[in-house]
Amino acid sequence: MTDSADPIATSNAQAYSVSELAFALKRTLEDAYGFVRLRGELSKVTHHASGHVYLTLKDEKAAIDGVVWKGGVRGLSVRPEQGLEVIVTGRITTFPAGSRYQIVIETMEAAGVGALLAQLERLKAKLAGEGLFAAERKQPLPTMPAVVGVITSPTGAVIRDILHRIRDRWPCRVIVWPVVVQGDAAAGQVAAAVRGFNAMTPGGPVPRPDILIVARGGGSVEDLWAFNDEALARTVAESTIPLISAVGHETDTTLIDFVSDRRAPTPTAAAEMATPVLSELKALTADYDRRLAMAGGRVIEDRRTRLTGAARGLPRPADLLALAGQRLDYAASHLTMGLRRNVDLQARRLDQVAAPLRPAVLARQREQLLARMDQLNLRLNAALPRRLDVLEDRLKSQDKLRQTLNPKRPPRPGFVLVTRADGGLATRGGDLAGGETVNLMFEDATRQAVVDGDAPPAPARPAKKKPATPPVAQGDLF
Repeated sequence: MTDSADPIATSNAQAYSVSELAFALKRTLEDAYGFVRLRGELSKVTHHASGHVYLTLKDEKAAIDGVVWKGGVRGLSVRPEQGLEVIVTGRITTFPAGSRYQIVIETMEAAGVGALLAQLERLKAKLAGEGLFAAERKQPLPTMPAVVGVITSPTGAVIRDILHRIRDRWPCRVIVWPVVVQGDAAAGQVAAAVRGFNAMTPGGPVPRPDILIVARGGGSVEDLWAFNDEALARTVAESTIPLISAVGHETDTTLIDFVSDRRAPTPTAAAEMATPVLSELKALTADYDRRLAMAGGRVIEDRRTRLTGAARGLPRPADLLALAGQRLDYAASHLTMGLRRNVDLQARRLDQVAAPLRPAVLARQREQLLARMDQLNLRLNAALPRRLDVLEDRLKSQDKLRQTLNPKRPPRPGFVLVTRADGGLATRGGDLAGGETVNLMFEDATRQAVVDGDAPPAPARPAKKKPATPPVAQGDLF
């Protein structure tokens, strides 16, 4: 056996690199402490922008660093906060870059009721500071809701109590959104139900509730802890539908009790807050109707008494009508004479107007008009032929011009009309392809030709002498 203190043996020992030693220690710790359960107080809690949570667990004699990876933060039953006493489970590992060991936390729960209540008080103070508990934020409850939304467990006694109480008090529709009301998933399901009810549109396939009830039976602080979730409290505070919190018994208090629009001591009391009593409303309406009839009768009687008293000071109707009757008689007596004078006056005016309208005067005017008509007829008969001759000459001139501009008329001597096989007119030589057959229309006949073809030369014809005639201006073919 070699003595370790021997300088020769020491010089022959294998030299580790820093990384090799660090990772060897990491594997050793992870193998030996693959699962540990620790209890301690949280300090130096840091929620990093990456989503990881870095913290320190300590007691009165020691401390150990800890980390909660981003994927495990949502699964924690409590939110890591400074000074909270918790019990965590995880595995021990090292951070080789810093030569320190730490615990990777997988679960975290409060160490006791006192710790939970302390965390609750800190959360209440935070939300109160943001104004979520303010009375001016709370919405009034509807007086006569047509639809009531209930968020609770569908199998417990709570929903039966609520339905029974609403059925006895007020005929309305109740929509139940089933959720779990205890455990890690409870807060998320209740928050999703609140958001789901608020997302409904009026007039949709499922009617939008006029009021919401979040209900659960009594239990311990741990049983009701899901209703102290910060995200759930903020969702309840943002609800546009009035919400009643009915979690636990009268002595139980949860965080959503402070942010809801009304807190009920029990689920049954919540049903009573949400709905009126139909029989009481009927009795109240009947009482109002009776009081309205009595008040109306008293008003009518009072008006009748006042009218009778006022009538005593008025004159008699016969006295009021006597003077007007006398004036009517006076006017009627003068009406006949006035009508007769008016008829005489109008008759004189009619004679004055009719005097110029004698038959002789009208006949003379008629003869004058007939004479003028005869003169106009003579002038028209004289001018119409000349106008027709002018128009006929213009029409002939336009027809000659039309014949001159007609491209399909027989060409004059010395001219030829070239058309293609499809009947189209060829106006330019560049439009014709070599070998294309064209029609040549002369004055006396039509012949066919091939463009650039090798046709046999035609026999020469003796030239004819044309009589000397003065040159004629060539017309435009088109």
